[in-house]
Amino acid sequence: MKVATHSGSFHADDVFAIAALALLGEPVEVVRTRDAETLAACDVRVDVGFAFDPETGDFDHHQRGGAGERANGIRYASFGLVWRAYGARLCGGDEAIADRVDRSLVQAVDANDTGQAAAAPVLDGVRPMTVSGVIGSLNPTWEEDLTPDEERARFDEAIALAARVLEREIASATAQQRAVRLVSDAIATAADPRLIALDRDVPWKEVVVGTAPDALFVAYPKRQGWGLEAVPRVLGSFENRRDLPAAWAGLDGPQLAALTGVQDALFCHAKRFLVVARSREGIDALAEQALADGA
Repeated sequence: MKVATHSGSFHADDVFAIAALALLGEPVEVVRTRDAETLAACDVRVDVGFAFDPETGDFDHHQRGGAGERANGIRYASFGLVWRAYGARLCGGDEAIADRVDRSLVQAVDANDTGQAAAAPVLDGVRPMTVSGVIGSLNPTWEEDLTPDEERARFDEAIALAARVLEREIASATAQQRAVRLVSDAIATAADPRLIALDRDVPWKEVVVGTAPDALFVAYPKRQGWGLEAVPRVLGSFENRRDLPAAWAGLDGPQLAALTGVQDALFCHAKRFLVVARSREGIDALAEQALADGA
């Protein structure tokens, strides 16, 4: 596959778009040019050419009227256009995983390129370093006078970095989507809707908070044994639907075991959101007490 993109400074949207194409499995030759004849001779044009048409291999957004926007208003740049065409394929055909990657990575890159703010700093004078900033930092500064070969080496370095980031983001999204299914199954089969028991330590808050309104606690295996964690009221909140019993707060080892009668109880966090026992039987006993406590 012969892919064309513009010459000059590179940006995260064109770099990630080419990285995505390179991950499809077909060898990719990248040409950096703005010459019309050279562009026309390529199989795919990314971030150049003033046209968007996947059928003809055109993935640009600089034409009058742009190339559309998502439902949330974030406009498509070249990365988003390529991802819309090939993202599911790169995610094993799973649209849900591709959508996760779009939300976690692609949209922010597109927004940066289209002049939209996907995030705002909260401290004056502190500018968060984004993945777009990392890619952009590989361009030469005004004090650097690179040869064409050196410029190309920087561009190739950016592509390799973007490909690795994208690979890991796909892996992360794949794992997160599997976790969604595992947690959803646990919710559906829970004997008591107030207590969700997981056989593996997987990310659960997104699903439990969003889809299990009666759930108060989640039990899951930990390195030390088993944990029982309170379900937050909303994602990111430190307020729980129900705290663990007040008398447990800050106790560990023998103190907690003596109070609860659970001999392998290990500790309860002072903030009353987590209690740990060595065994599943121990955490089940603590869960029973926590549900009966009502406070």
